[in-house]
Amino acid sequence: MFSILNHIVERFMPILTPVSLIVGILLGSHISHYVYLVPFIFAFMTFVSSLSLNVKSMRTFLSHPLFVIAVLVYIHVLMPLIAIGSSHLLFDDAHIQLGFILAMAIPTGVTSFVWISMCRGEAALGLTIILIDTLLSPILVPLTLKIFAGETIHIDNVGLMLDLLWMIVLPSLFGMLLNEVTKGRLKSSWGPKLAPLSKMSIFFIVMLNGSVTTPLFHDFTWRLLGIMLAVFIMAVLGYGLALLIGKYVFKRYDLMTTFMYTGGMRNISVGAVVASTYFSSSVVLPVVMGMLFQQLLASLFSRIILQQKKELQ
Repeated sequence: MFSILNHIVERFMPILTPVSLIVGILLGSHISHYVYLVPFIFAFMTFVSSLSLNVKSMRTFLSHPLFVIAVLVYIHVLMPLIAIGSSHLLFDDAHIQLGFILAMAIPTGVTSFVWISMCRGEAALGLTIILIDTLLSPILVPLTLKIFAGETIHIDNVGLMLDLLWMIVLPSLFGMLLNEVTKGRLKSSWGPKLAPLSKMSIFFIVMLNGSVTTPLFHDFTWRLLGIMLAVFIMAVLGYGLALLIGKYVFKRYDLMTTFMYTGGMRNISVGAVVASTYFSSSVVLPVVMGMLFQQLLASLFSRIILQQKKELQ
């Protein structure tokens, strides 16, 4: 029963993800006050995905140090450079330009780990990249903005570390520990039951994040539409370039999948906090709008990489 449900959820994710987003936008303030649940949902998803990990699998990243460096360069150098060029070309507002740079410079998204696990990528390697990038983000994000935009900010290191601890580190260690102690029996017995719930959790995250963006549509303008289209194109470009690099440089399906999701996704919650804390509302717009497309594109690109899998085998 659970395996059938899991298969149905996986099959219809490209449809259910945008539906969840639309529902979230329509419900708006009726559900936006439940956004505080997102970290707990993240933690649950991370725990379920970690049930397939063990101490041995966590050593995977030691054999791919250049891969980790390549992802960090992609996130904090290549994509901000592209954001600079495209935003200067499309907009004459310095705050909007800064928003695009910030949207591309923030650390990789926590949910990339879940998508990597679902699409049979290198989960342990993906988790390592998330941990390293998030730990370095108090240094890398301000440095990126200083180099590419001339802006100086200070990020709440303690807040970031606590978010990392509760959403990733503790659930991952707990799941990995249970897998080790039970010698994989827990994964076999509970993994199939929890897998569909973990995937459906993404719909709730998309819905709640969508509800936060509802105010953006109250005073809809052509300028807002232009920013939205530009954010969408940048998001597609982020996934697409990462996929091509993963495919033609690393030439393995699992590494291609890991590179695409860690390189294409961003921790928008962190970006929104940084943007709203240190900059004007115009800077916040390109960052927050990423919530509209990130999970939707993650779902659509999951179908694309499955087609690429045949070519790499």
